Amino acid sequence: MRAIIVDDERLSLDYFERLLDERPEVTLVATYTDPHQALAGIEELEPDVVFLDIEMPEITGIQLAEQIQTFSPRTKIVFVTAYREYAVQAFDLNASDYLLKPIQKDRLQKTIGRLMEGIAEPIAQTSQPTLGQICCLSSLRFQMADEDRAHLEVKWRTAKSKELFAFLLHHRQKPIRKDHILDVIWTGDDPRKSVSQLYSTIYQLRKLMEKLGVPVTINSHNNSYLLNLHGTPVDAEVWEQRLLTLEPLTKETQPQHLAVLEAYNGDYLAEHAYIWAEAERERLRALWLHHATKLGAYLKAVGDHTAALAIYRTIQERYPYMEDTSFMLMQLYGRLGDRNAVARCYENLVAMLKEEYDTQPSDGIQTWYEEWTKQITYR
Repeated sequence: MRAIIVDDERLSLDYFERLLDERPEVTLVATYTDPHQALAGIEELEPDVVFLDIEMPEITGIQLAEQIQTFSPRTKIVFVTAYREYAVQAFDLNASDYLLKPIQKDRLQKTIGRLMEGIAEPIAQTSQPTLGQICCLSSLRFQMADEDRAHLEVKWRTAKSKELFAFLLHHRQKPIRKDHILDVIWTGDDPRKSVSQLYSTIYQLRKLMEKLGVPVTINSHNNSYLLNLHGTPVDAEVWEQRLLTLEPLTKETQPQHLAVLEAYNGDYLAEHAYIWAEAERERLRALWLHHATKLGAYLKAVGDHTAALAIYRTIQERYPYMEDTSFMLMQLYGRLGDRNAVARCYENLVAMLKEEYDTQPSDGIQTWYEEWTKQITYR
């Protein structure tokens, strides 16, 4: 394990260097008293671990750790401090551990043991199935890239940890300020307790991602968090891109249009009902509805009434209060000669409008139904 020590106090650094020299599993590649020089050295040497003093002039160990994570996220951080209260901030920055001064040999041994286990983990995980995509449509899931497209079983520590991950995913690749996260996820909670809970939850999420072996990291910088997916696709984003790149609707492209429509297997995070996700949920629903309506109208126009009927029935299931959809279903049932279905659809529409809006179907629909009834009677 390749290590670097950063400590502005020469005596403390020399003492720590002697302790590490006694550890055969550790190779000390550099030591620094100047944090600015340390940054350049860490970027060049890419050590496995940096033992970082927190109390330094000009730039603190906390600030230095944030910068290290931006260019060397795989480098482990172990904070060295004389003050136990820095532990919470240490875990906020995904520190692997922290050591209290004066450093005890037995405590150092435990830290090195943990570090060695962490470094060995990626090798053990290489044989595991890789993550195919993160799913947000319907519910939050991790879908593997195997032939079965199975979903990874995830045991979230708390409901808050799941919501926080979903919120960071919602704002993926963008830094989100900690105070904004607290306002949204811990609304109304004691500010002092919620800050500690935020740090703890971030730490839990980082460890969970490592345990699952998924290529997702949470970076901390400038009092913000950023979820980095490292190229992992998100199903909602993939679906929208497929929709926007479809060729014009023709007989030849109809199967592709239908496949995209069917790929929308649920509203955005619908099972969790997060209020902050409502705008995105409605935006994607509107895209699906527009596409479904366009495809249904096309199929009706070309005479494929059975396929058009299936689409409009799906629309009605998701939007049960749309009068136009009920009218279209009545017309399609009429074209297919299903008299009972037409009557049932009209009666359901009358009952729904009365109950929900205390009104009646539009004059156009009533006129159509009356004319249709007369035609049926005279046949």
